Amino acid sequence: MANTEVKQDLLYTEDHEWVRKLEDDLVEVGITAYAAGELGELVYAEAEPEDTEVEKGDVVASLESVKMAADIYAPCSGTIVEGNEDIEDEPESISNAPYATWLVKLQLSDPSELDELMDAAAYEKMLEEA
Repeated sequence: MANTEVKQDLLYTEDHEWVRKLEDDLVEVGITAYAAGELGELVYAEAEPEDTEVEKGDVVASLESVKMAADIYAPCSGTIVEGNEDIEDEPESISNAPYATWLVKLQLSDPSELDELMDAAAYEKMLEEA
């Protein structure tokens, strides 16, 4: 059974990304425990470079596991202010601690887009119905 751990203080997308609000319209983006479980053992991870401007839905990171490759999408529009370079050397950290390992930090250009994301209860409901 897939890991369906959900952190209550995060926001979620239908593509199984999580968003952690920091300060001043800055957010961290990562993948959920469910997504990490579906991907399996990660062998490659790379975030898009800093200063990359993204629209909601653009690719912000790429992951590869022994089973498949996956693109990670921007949950909101903005500018990548930092990519987590540690994931390139230790992609398994994403699998081992998906909620502690962020992929990119995004400075939001339209913070109201956060209102379109799911809270923990809505994400849990989506997982149950899947």
